[in-house]
Amino acid sequence: MIAELVQTSQILCNNIFAFTNSILTEKFMKRLAFLMLFCCLFVIGVSAQTFTFNDLVKIRRVGDPQLSPDGRYVAFTIGDVDKAANRTLTHIYTVQIDGSNLKQLTKGDKSHSSPRWSPDGKKIAFTTGGQIWTMDADGGDKEQITRISSGAGNPVWSPDGKWIAFNSDVYPECNGNDECNAKKDAEADSSKVKAIVTERLLYRHWVEWRDRKRTHVFIVESGGGSATDMTQGDFDSPPYAAGTGVDYAFSPDSKEIAVLRNPDKIEAISTNSDIYVLPLPTFTRMPVNMFWKDRTPKNITVANKGYDVSPLYTPDGKYILFRSQSRAGFEADRWRIMRYNRQTGETVELTRGFDQQADDVTLAPDGKTVYFTAATSGKNPIYSVPLEPDFRQRIATHVRMINGIGFFSNLNITPDGEYFVSLSSSLTSPAEVYKTTVPPPPEPGTVTGGMHKNISRANGNFNFSKTEEIEWKGAMNANVHGFIVKPANFDASKKYPLVVLIHGGPQSAWNDNWGYRWNPQMFAAQGYVVFLPNQRGSVGYGQKFVDEVSADWGGRAYTDIMNGTAEVIKMPYVDKTRIGAAGASYGGYMVDWILGRNNDPRFKFKALVSHAGVYNLESMATATEELWFINWEFKGMPWQNKVNYEKWSPHKFAANFKTPTLVTAGELDYRVPVDQSLQLYTALQLNGTDSKLVIFPDEGHWILKPQNSEFWYGQVFDWLNKYLNP
Repeated sequence: MIAELVQTSQILCNNIFAFTNSILTEKFMKRLAFLMLFCCLFVIGVSAQTFTFNDLVKIRRVGDPQLSPDGRYVAFTIGDVDKAANRTLTHIYTVQIDGSNLKQLTKGDKSHSSPRWSPDGKKIAFTTGGQIWTMDADGGDKEQITRISSGAGNPVWSPDGKWIAFNSDVYPECNGNDECNAKKDAEADSSKVKAIVTERLLYRHWVEWRDRKRTHVFIVESGGGSATDMTQGDFDSPPYAAGTGVDYAFSPDSKEIAVLRNPDKIEAISTNSDIYVLPLPTFTRMPVNMFWKDRTPKNITVANKGYDVSPLYTPDGKYILFRSQSRAGFEADRWRIMRYNRQTGETVELTRGFDQQADDVTLAPDGKTVYFTAATSGKNPIYSVPLEPDFRQRIATHVRMINGIGFFSNLNITPDGEYFVSLSSSLTSPAEVYKTTVPPPPEPGTVTGGMHKNISRANGNFNFSKTEEIEWKGAMNANVHGFIVKPANFDASKKYPLVVLIHGGPQSAWNDNWGYRWNPQMFAAQGYVVFLPNQRGSVGYGQKFVDEVSADWGGRAYTDIMNGTAEVIKMPYVDKTRIGAAGASYGGYMVDWILGRNNDPRFKFKALVSHAGVYNLESMATATEELWFINWEFKGMPWQNKVNYEKWSPHKFAANFKTPTLVTAGELDYRVPVDQSLQLYTALQLNGTDSKLVIFPDEGHWILKPQNSEFWYGQVFDWLNKYLNP
């Protein structure tokens, strides 16, 4: 790993210098020291330049920081990739908030995840082996809490410490009876018939078939016992197509729980997840269907037909905060922060006039300020808004960026309100747990800094070239933004080939944060200049910019990318005769789209890589699972809006496919079914175009297993190097 090699070389250099200083004359020592310094710097530079897949998987994957109630400790997870075993093993650690006393709490050959502190800070709930456990804050006295046959995950404590909520996938007809669920699982496992039968849409999702089971929210006494299904019925709660995967919360008095449910009949065409509140039982076991059958649950977001997610009670119990999208069927609509008054039923938006997408909401200890993150021009800074703003003032003064120094996520705040604890990363450094100063509210238009300290320190430093930002004029003369990643030990006097990486979504973005699936540093280590354009549809540049890709997939976004590439090749260090492009999902679509029109007079792509690319819009429309996406992006199904499908489908231009193309996909991909890649490859082969197909039978939309990922990177680099580095 680079960090280890750099550290070793530095130690070696220091030892040599010390020894040299002790035995040689001053004049000779200085000359020799200069030579040794040159050699050491050369070793360090070469180490960075040869950043390999093995270096990538040796990076420890830090995640899920959770601040203790007293603010003294942070529990978090570290995942270590075991390439030989083809998996990532995750364990739970704690560290003091000043970065001292790092301690591993769980061990063994099973992963442990989702650490959650009890309200008194004495216990940590976590998940392992498909069940909820608790342990003391020092890792001792581990006790299994759930023994539910369908498994348990994502624990949440009630404020009084008496209950733990979790979710589990169960048969709805069992009405919370675990013996019934266990029996049905056993029957399915033993049956020789493996037919899948369904009578509803959204019967599969990402990589799993969802033909019978439903996700429900359960509660169990924190000391263990029988679990109670709080959301009985033939629906998912929370809906697995919405929210964060948890999306349930207890009221401060522990008498009520808020959960999500989509009340619409056809979930595959609906993004209408609503927030329901219902009372907790005063006894361990409830009568069958007591709450939903008797309509005790109260839908507090019934008026909104878009997503409503992430309920959060204020400490005084007066309000429930949540994130919300207003447009039905549009999964990339602007995320707003809403405030629901539990007494009056009034709901107001706190982020009025704010044109970015709010995420990761947390409350100041005094309950007066709401902090949140929001993607902004490739970063993910921290913003604030008052819990009770005076809307008589100018709206622009309510939401303020208070810390824009990095890419923040998993936001926590200390009980004294002085520090944030979060994950932070960049394109040149993996995610770590950071302690960051909470600055006083700044004046409008200003951003304050403060301390930003790595307290997990799971990884060393990397000698990567600094990431640069670039802006250019895209379609309709709009400003477009992106990033350039240069090879390590970059030499401005040399000419480098260029690889354009196109992000998916299309409503997504390249950000200044670390990733593993399409890591730009891996491409830079191959000697490429890497261009990361944030074309139309990218989040972080205002909602209008996001909206402008819908029903225009190959239009303005294509022009944005081509204009950006034309701008980058003006750089004196870029060889404009050696340009490649690669992308996945919508990025794969754009590669397929480029295939049909690789005739820009300014430059030509010499090689392309399409992973899980949308190729034939007509066949994709009824083979994918989230039909609301297709309906929104192309304004109806193919028989409802034929013009958009004819205009923007890459397969219509297959006669022009002449550029060498690598096609990769996962056979378990239900988002962009594998037939899209098979159709593309067939067209390339029939055209006599140099092409190669790589299919992973055990992968979905993303290539995740370590050995598969290594093979995928190898195939991609071999293909690009064949044409760009002959």
